[in-house]
Amino acid sequence: MDNVTPTRLPIIEQSQDGYTISTDPARLDLDQICMFLEEAYWSQGRTRAIVERSLQHSLCFGVYVAQQQVGLARVISDYATYAYLCDVYIHADHRGAGLGKWLMATVMDHPALQGLRRFMLATRDAHGLYQQVGFNALQAPERWMERFQEPPRP
Repeated sequence: MDNVTPTRLPIIEQSQDGYTISTDPARLDLDQICMFLEEAYWSQGRTRAIVERSLQHSLCFGVYVAQQQVGLARVISDYATYAYLCDVYIHADHRGAGLGKWLMATVMDHPALQGLRRFMLATRDAHGLYQQVGFNALQAPERWMERFQEPPRP
């Protein structure tokens, strides 16, 4: 395979009502992200090093008010056939203002994530939010398998 190079995506920023969503990795606040993920049910036990490495290898959408990060959505993708959405959150102090809906619309509208055959996510309690942007239950769950491993305990 000749000329296979990693995809470099342009930075996208959108603002409304004093908030900004940005894909600029330089804006990500690792301390804020780690503080939130320490409390989230899906990421308990993740070390700071693992969080940092996961951010480095993902398309991240940060949500900001002024310079403070108050939300995140992380997408893992080959940008051709498949994407996995994870680590979606809005800080509790900023919920109820439609930021989650705006964040999801921004993710789904990203040019590099168009035309994918499959876009996946896992959620315990936010089905309603994700259904609004086209996510549904698996069409054929009997075809899916997983290799699940508990994170090592510190």
